[in-house]
Amino acid sequence: MRTRACPATPCSACLGQSRGLPRRWWFDAVCRLLTQLRRCSVRRFLGVPHYAGVLLLASSMASLAYAQAPSPGPSGSFSPAQRAEIVQIMRDALRTDPSILRDAILALRADQQAREAHASQAALIANHAALFENPADPVIGNPHGKVTIVEFYDVRCPYCRRMRPAIKTLIARNPDLRIVMKDLPILGPASVLGARALLAAQRQGGYAAMQQVLMTEGTTVDQATIEKAARAAGLNWSKLSTDMAAPAVQAQIDQNLQLAAKLGLHGTPAIVFGDQMAPGALSLSDLQQVVNALRTRSG
Repeated sequence: MRTRACPATPCSACLGQSRGLPRRWWFDAVCRLLTQLRRCSVRRFLGVPHYAGVLLLASSMASLAYAQAPSPGPSGSFSPAQRAEIVQIMRDALRTDPSILRDAILALRADQQAREAHASQAALIANHAALFENPADPVIGNPHGKVTIVEFYDVRCPYCRRMRPAIKTLIARNPDLRIVMKDLPILGPASVLGARALLAAQRQGGYAAMQQVLMTEGTTVDQATIEKAARAAGLNWSKLSTDMAAPAVQAQIDQNLQLAAKLGLHGTPAIVFGDQMAPGALSLSDLQQVVNALRTRSG
């Protein structure tokens, strides 16, 4: 009969079972250690509470304490004094070598980042069609280009705005480039209003022109600036204002938000290419490297 192997760092239950000790004691010991660790600099080190990492450390410390612990009595349980001694062993180890805490947290952080990267790549593969092949999505550059990237952006995002010149130059230098635009209004109601205006402009074939005006002519996005941008882009304002309220427009925004959530994307901009995603603003050089790699991959 095969049994499930325990992780490299044994859990408290495994430790208790391996030497005939009650699980409850090890749980209590870990909880005591957690109480102490919550008072130290774990929160400041991580930026946010990360008690899962501390629990992993506590389990490791429990192993150390268990190895140095006095033998239990005939009943198989420790006395209150023995329990206090073991907890003290764990505390002393942390005081003597604080790097134990640092190393455990760094290892956990690296493991978490690796898991998130793997999950993100799996999500990109699973949602490939929604990313690259949705006919409702606006496209800039060459609609029939052989090289495709996807950009998630918010019309009011300052980093997205800074990328516009690089995106414009990238399109000019790569006539086979197709860029799928995913409007992701995450910066409040004004961003939602701007996304509606852009998707409404798409219905008149004026998405790129409207985007250019909205993202280069000031930072305010409201009804007045949208009307001004629409007229500057040569669009029918009456039709655009009506289309902005269309349920299909809001449905498309909702789909983008849901897709971003599936990808674990919480900010803009983000560039998706193949089965990879690059969050944050990219330089023209970085963008060109992405395009070159995709072109080479496609043969």
